[in-house]
Amino acid sequence: MLWETIILAYRAIRRNTLRSVLTVLGVVIGVGAVIAMVTLGSGTTERVVSDISRLGSNLLTVRPGQGFRPGGVRIAADDFTMADVAAIRDQIPSLVAVAPVKQAAVVAVNGNDNRTTTTIGTDNDYLVAAQWELASGRAFSSGELASGGAVCILGETVKSALFGDYDPVGEVFRLRKIPCRIIGVLAEKGQGGFGTDQDDVVLVPIRMLQKRIAGDTDVSTIQTSVRDGVSTAKVKRDIEHLMRERRHIGDGDEDDFHVLDMTELTNTLSATTTVLTGLLGAVAAVSLLVGGIGIMNIMLVSVTERTREVGIRLAIGALKRQVLTQFLIEAVVLSLFGGVLGILLGLSLAAVAAGYLTIPLVVSPTVIAGAFLFSAAVGVIFGFFPARRAANLDPIEALRHE
Repeated sequence: MLWETIILAYRAIRRNTLRSVLTVLGVVIGVGAVIAMVTLGSGTTERVVSDISRLGSNLLTVRPGQGFRPGGVRIAADDFTMADVAAIRDQIPSLVAVAPVKQAAVVAVNGNDNRTTTTIGTDNDYLVAAQWELASGRAFSSGELASGGAVCILGETVKSALFGDYDPVGEVFRLRKIPCRIIGVLAEKGQGGFGTDQDDVVLVPIRMLQKRIAGDTDVSTIQTSVRDGVSTAKVKRDIEHLMRERRHIGDGDEDDFHVLDMTELTNTLSATTTVLTGLLGAVAAVSLLVGGIGIMNIMLVSVTERTREVGIRLAIGALKRQVLTQFLIEAVVLSLFGGVLGILLGLSLAAVAAGYLTIPLVVSPTVIAGAFLFSAAVGVIFGFFPARRAANLDPIEALRHE
């Protein structure tokens, strides 16, 4: 009996193909929009987490000042010293790496080729904190770090711009007017957060940059990497306590530095993108509800047009529940068909947009199943009232209907 009802519903849909297609369109757009938005949001979240993780593992970054406040105002303060770096390294045992960082924009020159790049003065702990491997060559020696030797390690972008495919280890080029011997090439990292090219960099011993480029002994940033299994929040508090003592900040006074925890930043950005994804999904779901209203409207029209047909079926012995089931199945079939097309449309749009935005395509089976079930629910909910109206028709009045 149910199979016969399904066949009757299918035939009724086939009789009005164009109207059925237009009815389904609202559901297709709704489901497609939900899946596309949620998929792109999930891909954005994964991209954010991936970009931040590339900066280093369990990374804590110590900077002078208090960063940007509301209104875009940044409270500045004096830079750190190498003594501050040594104090953190000696007094906080939970750190696996403590790297002083000072950087400047410098023109790198090799023959007729030149490139303005970021030159970072640091030591070998920077490679540990940033999880950066060497593609060729070696790291700085203790003698080069102590004396500030004119040696450098190139990022892949700088190496390609100045030397092409040639391995430049052992060659000499210039940073400004300073001859600098290349001792290594960094492994490629690619694009980082906020669209920056992480490979457009040259590493030199920090004393070399301080003496021969910057002309001071300041340290602008201290990057630290926390040992696995140790709470970054606890180490952050330890660093803050130590730096308050070294910078003679009294009780109740505000810090003139800040410690950025990459774990906290990752969690915050992930939570933000998740909320935005949910908001976009909710907005897109509104169009699915509009599609459901369209189904109800068309089914009401269908009931009106087929009043005489319903009256004949009731007069020859059809039960009310059979009539109700037929119209309900018609609504569900329309919504499910729209759901399938919407899933295909949403995934296609998400794939195209993900490729254009260079974010990973994160397909969630849960979201797809949820959208499909929601489209079925739309058919049941919005199809019930027209089906109930058809089932409750008076056979005599229905037969008189023209």
